[in-house]
Amino acid sequence: MRIMTVTEDRLLDGQVRLRQSAGGYRAGMDAALLAAACDAKAGQRVLEAGCGPGAALLAAARRRGETAFTGVERDPDALALARDNIALNDLAERVDAVAGDVGQPYKTLGLKAFDAALANPPYFDDAGAIRGPAPAKTGAWIADDGLAAWLAFLLSSVREGGTVTVIHRADRLADILGGLGAKAGSFQVRPVQPFAQAPAKRVLVRAIKAGKAPLILLPALVLHDEGGAHSAQAEAILRGRAAVDWA
Repeated sequence: MRIMTVTEDRLLDGQVRLRQSAGGYRAGMDAALLAAACDAKAGQRVLEAGCGPGAALLAAARRRGETAFTGVERDPDALALARDNIALNDLAERVDAVAGDVGQPYKTLGLKAFDAALANPPYFDDAGAIRGPAPAKTGAWIADDGLAAWLAFLLSSVREGGTVTVIHRADRLADILGGLGAKAGSFQVRPVQPFAQAPAKRVLVRAIKAGKAPLILLPALVLHDEGGAHSAQAEAILRGRAAVDWA
């Protein structure tokens, strides 16, 4: 029996309590940006694929107080933490987490289509492309079924006119646009740069299923000032005082 050491951390300036594995993948800026990029309306339903212990799921739910959220997670330990964290934050009335694998057809979950879907897919498809992560982090770093499977799952999970929002490596932008483009459009892309003069390392991409509007490239989000501290915008996002805006 594996014994997992858990820490309790705070997100959104203390608005969210998060219990997460001390030795596994831990929530960081990517989860914060994904949560801040959720623009679902009151009364809508949002799915997060690969929710882990619930960092982005719970932060998005706290930001969107009249929206329902469902997390999907295949790892039993992470799923258990997500469910514990939902209860810990008194969000069980409109947030839940279910067992599921993005490598399987969405219909196997038995859930009706959502209004929006979010994901921070693992950044690598090939385990040989990077130095092997710690075993507890492998699932968060390596997409067993590839990025294409994640994008197909997200598209299947939303109704026509629903939105799909992902954060991923900037050098996979073409793959994201290609993977979503057969069934989605109205793309908006926001580069995420570590510094103002540095190339983007991440991209936030938002698409509408069956959307037809032209692609919009938005101004970059810069995370740090020249001294290395968080930029004012990044700090406001981390504290829950600002969102990632879309056009």
